[in-house]
Amino acid sequence: MSSFRAAPRKGENFELAADLNSEYKDKRKDAIKRVIANMTVGKGDGLFPDVLKNMQTEDLEQKKLVYLYLMNYAKTQPELVILAVNTFVKDTDDPNPLVRALAIRTMGCLRAEKIIDYLCDPLQKCLKDDNPYVRKTAALCVAKLYDLKPELVIENGFLDQLRDMIADSNPMVVANTVAALSDIHVAAVAAGVPKDEFAITTDIVNKLLVALNECSEWGRVAILNALSRYEAEDSGESEHICERVVPQFQHANASVVLSAVKVVMIHMRGINSENVQRTLIRKMAPPLVTLLSNPPEVQWVALRNINLLLQKRPDILSNEMRVFFCKYNDPLYVKVEKLDIMVRLATEKNVDPLLSELKEYAQEVDVDFVRRSIKAIGQTAVKIDEAAERCVNVLLDLIASRVSYVVQEAVVVMKDIFRKYPATYEGVIPTLCANLDELDEPEAKASLIWIIGEYAKKIDNADELLGIFVDTFTEESYQVQLQTLTAVVKLYLQKPESSQALVQKVLNTATKDCDSPDVRDRAYIYWRLLSTDPGAAKAVVLAIRPPISIPRTTVSAALLDELLGEIPLLASVYHKPAETFVGRGRIGADAIPKKELADERLAAQKALQTVAAGQQAENLLDFSEDATNDGQPSGLAATTVLASTPAAANILSGTSSNPLDDLVSIFGSANLGAPPAPQANGNALAGLGVGGFGFGASPATPSVLQPATPVVPPTPQAPAQPQQAQDDLLGLF
Repeated sequence: MSSFRAAPRKGENFELAADLNSEYKDKRKDAIKRVIANMTVGKGDGLFPDVLKNMQTEDLEQKKLVYLYLMNYAKTQPELVILAVNTFVKDTDDPNPLVRALAIRTMGCLRAEKIIDYLCDPLQKCLKDDNPYVRKTAALCVAKLYDLKPELVIENGFLDQLRDMIADSNPMVVANTVAALSDIHVAAVAAGVPKDEFAITTDIVNKLLVALNECSEWGRVAILNALSRYEAEDSGESEHICERVVPQFQHANASVVLSAVKVVMIHMRGINSENVQRTLIRKMAPPLVTLLSNPPEVQWVALRNINLLLQKRPDILSNEMRVFFCKYNDPLYVKVEKLDIMVRLATEKNVDPLLSELKEYAQEVDVDFVRRSIKAIGQTAVKIDEAAERCVNVLLDLIASRVSYVVQEAVVVMKDIFRKYPATYEGVIPTLCANLDELDEPEAKASLIWIIGEYAKKIDNADELLGIFVDTFTEESYQVQLQTLTAVVKLYLQKPESSQALVQKVLNTATKDCDSPDVRDRAYIYWRLLSTDPGAAKAVVLAIRPPISIPRTTVSAALLDELLGEIPLLASVYHKPAETFVGRGRIGADAIPKKELADERLAAQKALQTVAAGQQAENLLDFSEDATNDGQPSGLAATTVLASTPAAANILSGTSSNPLDDLVSIFGSANLGAPPAPQANGNALAGLGVGGFGFGASPATPSVLQPATPVVPPTPQAPAQPQQAQDDLLGLF
């Protein structure tokens, strides 16, 4: 039987190890390539010693492959990396500058603690190397070393050497030095180092301006970012910096263009001459327009930054409206940004072509884009008074199309136009009401209900229209319920004789059958107002509201200046400060503070104090003048009473297993005494128990228009029993 057994398989790693130790160079090199191929799919970490033996070679390609393997597996094999140190140090003295740069770069990328101590001497030599390629590589290595061990960089004087290298004759060395110093500055600020590790002086600025035109595109971005941090001494220096940076507007790389725009925008603040500012703004427009010829992703980044620039300087692209017209093949995210910018650029002079374009967009097939286009028409009407009538005519043409989503969005937009121009376009209302059956979205329904309520006096059948929504009140969304409630009350205040039954019905439904506390509370407040003082109700519900307007900026002025300083980084794209979406430093699970556990007892104590204060707080719906506290302690003193309840004791000791302990048992303690019985206050809502939070009651509902019958005070009840943790939450009331 043994003769039929197959020979044992050695496995791929065994074969690779054999080839890596072969006496033939080509075979070893081919094996290293196969190891790198395996490395890309997560294999090959068991061949570390065999690959390490192939470091000492004259073949530059093979050396690069071995170094690549070392960088990938140094973290998992830190004890074996130390074996490569001698080869690294030897390679930093190699006559070939490519080998020297490769060795120092790889040592900086290994991020193994055992290598760091051996890095300083070779790095010291490479920073003073005759070859600029080696020097620029060593400059970046200093930043990597600072990230791992800052004190080592300071002790060895690497920072001072970097500052001296800003005066280097090679522009690429200068650019990499600036990039390294900028990274070190950011890391030092994050670590709370008080000293500015990269203080930019006038002398440094002049050296950076000299190197700016000679280095690569990424070097230019680094230098421009450094220039944006510099605070000019006077207007003349700001003007000089802007003049030297303006040629970068012609660069093919979008990042260089946006970085140059950032520098000019920042230093333009220090220029006193209005003519110089206008000249710079005029020069800024063509490069920004050119950015829109890039692929869609770059276009979107450019558009987000242009949006910010227009908020600061609306006149930058005042004559370039047509550039932002949407193309048929633009992705939706690009079209949306273009729409926003077109509305920002809209003026009385260019509003006609804009409306024509927006009307075309509103007839496309993309529903989301159509809705945004209609919204843009409404924003244009609100922004430009002279164009409002033309915008309304366009909206009426769109409503006539009878397309459901077009009609619904147009109704929402018309509501905003009515708020901006009250009593101006009332002739449109019949057309809107005729499309009532087309509406099925909550926002559109709520908008039309608001219009009907606002102009109820001028709509003959307003009660019939609102009656449709009252009949389906409980089936509607909360947004529609709130608007229906308010609109019916407005109708009653304007036409009391024809809408008494309707307002009675909607208040009954809202207080009894509605499960939204917001709707119920509003209904109770309206009921209280109508039954006690209709004049006050009219002053509140029919108050004149200020007209709406489109804000010139979407962010605060301080944040806008901060975001302009972040162009073209993610902060300027998201329109949010960097700290809102970028973490600080490396935070592991062990580094997270355990304060939550220590603060639990304090939080529970504060919660109990809040509850105690709430027991003595005035009932917001009880308008009676009698105040009773029955001598109960309040504030901090009441905490000791609450702490004696079973639920509070469980919370404070951390042994509570019932999730309702903290809500039910605290409130249901017998030690606090029964709540006072509601007082008879002679108003129409007393029967509902509003004064004592009797929301669960369902007595006969009084009429709004008739005086309420005095209610006999209830007989005193037996003292309340302590509630159990399992009691329903409604038992709180």
